[in-house]
Amino acid sequence: MEDMSSSAPQLQRNALAPGLLAAIVLFLSPLPLFAEGLGRTIVLFVVAILALIVGWFALQARQWWWAIVFVAVAVAWNPVYPFDFTGWPWTVATIVAALAFISAGALVKNERTAAEE
Repeated sequence: MEDMSSSAPQLQRNALAPGLLAAIVLFLSPLPLFAEGLGRTIVLFVVAILALIVGWFALQARQWWWAIVFVAVAVAWNPVYPFDFTGWPWTVATIVAALAFISAGALVKNERTAAEE
């Protein structure tokens, strides 16, 4: 008897793990440990790098609109020339970025090729 699951395309969500990791970092970033100094720099590096990774996975899945979102996130959280954002607008931006990472992690998917099985 033929396996029916093999006829349906197998999908993989490459952006799920980096998206969830970035969301966790963003939700923890308002804590005093990460608000200033080295902790803030680490958050900027982690978020910027994971934004570029998720954006790359979005391009591979041919969902270029997500790539635009995550290039903007990488620029806003860039550690090389950091912006001095503070206050409630930055807190709202952090939450929106975390939700974008979670959404992209769940929605960016592409078909698994035969070599990956």
